[in-house]
Amino acid sequence: MTVETLRRLYLDLMRDCLTGMIYEDPPLEWKGDGVRPFDRSTREMGMDWPARAHSMIGQKRMLQLQQAAESVLERRIPGDFIETGVWRGGACILLRAILKAYAVTDRRVWVADSFAGLPEPDPERYPADQGDTLYSYPALAVPIETVRENFARYGLLDDQVVFLKGWFRDTLAAAPIDRLAILRLDGDLYESTIEPLSALYEKVSVGGFIIVDDYHVFPNCRAAITDFRQSRGILDSMHDIDGAAVFWQRGAD
Repeated sequence: MTVETLRRLYLDLMRDCLTGMIYEDPPLEWKGDGVRPFDRSTREMGMDWPARAHSMIGQKRMLQLQQAAESVLERRIPGDFIETGVWRGGACILLRAILKAYAVTDRRVWVADSFAGLPEPDPERYPADQGDTLYSYPALAVPIETVRENFARYGLLDDQVVFLKGWFRDTLAAAPIDRLAILRLDGDLYESTIEPLSALYEKVSVGGFIIVDDYHVFPNCRAAITDFRQSRGILDSMHDIDGAAVFWQRGAD
C-alpha cells in the first residue's frame, strides 16, 4: 500500500468521523421537536446540527476544504490556515490532520472564535444584523476547553494549533499572523464576516483561498461579502460549493 493510499484512507476517515457520517450521529433536538433520525443526504450537505459530531459543515464543504489545503501545499502557496468561527473545531481539526498527513511542520492552524457563541447584533454599526437571534442559541457556544479536547481526541493538539479567543473585532487585527493560504469564514453575521475580512484579507497570499460558509444561507453574511468585494474592487470569480458555501482564490492585485 502506497503512502498516497494511506493518506487518502486517513483523510477520508477523518472527514467521516468529524461529520458523524461513520456512526450516523443524529441531529440535535430542535425546539422540542424530539430526536430526529440521522439522514445521510442532509449531513452530506451540512444542513443539520449534529448532536455529537465535531463539525456541522457537512461532507461536501469538508471535501472542498481538504482540496483547497492540498492545492496550496502542492502549489507551495505560502501561509497558515485559519477558520474564523469554529464551533466544535471540526474544520480546523481536518486542516491540522492534512498538515500531519503531508508531514508539513512549517504551517499553523489558527482557531479563532469567541468560544461563547455569536455576538449580539450591533445595528448602529452593522444594520444588516438587526433582529438576528443567533447569539441566543446556547448550542453555538462551545467552550475553548471542549474544542481543545476535541483536537486531543485525534492526537492533533500541538504547537501547530493556535487558539485566538475573543470577539473578532478584538483579536484578529493584532494576531501575529504573517501570511495565510486559507481564510475560512464561518461567522454567519455581517459583523462576524466583515471583521475577519477587514483584518486578514491582505494577509492572504495570491493563489490562496477565501472560503465563506453559509453565504447562500444568511443574507447578512452575503451582504458583507458583497460590500467587501465591491469596496476592494475584487473581481476574482466566486465558486459555489454545495448551494450554501462559496469560495474564491485571491488573484494578483
